[in-house]
Amino acid sequence: MRHVFHIISYIFHPLFIPFGGTVIYFVIAPYSTLEIESGNILPIFILTVIIPIIFFLILKNLGVISSIFLPTLHERKYPLYISCVIFLMILYKVIPNNYVNELFYFFTGLLTASSACLILLFLKFKTSMHLLGMGTLLTFMIALSIHFERNITLAISLFTLFTGLVATSRLYLKAHDRNELLIGFLIGCCSQLIILKYWL
Repeated sequence: MRHVFHIISYIFHPLFIPFGGTVIYFVIAPYSTLEIESGNILPIFILTVIIPIIFFLILKNLGVISSIFLPTLHERKYPLYISCVIFLMILYKVIPNNYVNELFYFFTGLLTASSACLILLFLKFKTSMHLLGMGTLLTFMIALSIHFERNITLAISLFTLFTGLVATSRLYLKAHDRNELLIGFLIGCCSQLIILKYWL
């Protein structure tokens, strides 16, 4: 069972959340074009997946971090700094070239959530980034469903189930306690909810 929960933690790692949200948007959006998709998906994939992996390998070789799951407060600091810088680059350099309103606010929410986690980190509180990511994506999917008037109830239900599985895996592996999971999920949801009035 431990191996299963490790696999779940890898599949739904927060590293993949920004790219996952981008793909989900283009799957749901009825008016996306190939030009807009290629202008956003590839740069976002490189910036949010490839570059963080390179930084992870560098930081691990330097002995700054020990695991991709960042078990200690000190290890979480540098990846969060990097995430905030990457989200700012996407907001100011990538999205303006092929402007997508919904994606702009999705990444604004991600930047807000990452900043909140960084603040809590300085207060010696370890937020669950896994649940933050799941809360972010779940809220974004529900908002897109309402915005585009698309019935994706099945997808939302499945993702709610996946959120529960991720929470269970993090508890089982003793990576977080219930408070850290709950705060992470609430930050993820609220970071998207507070900006809905600008695009929904």
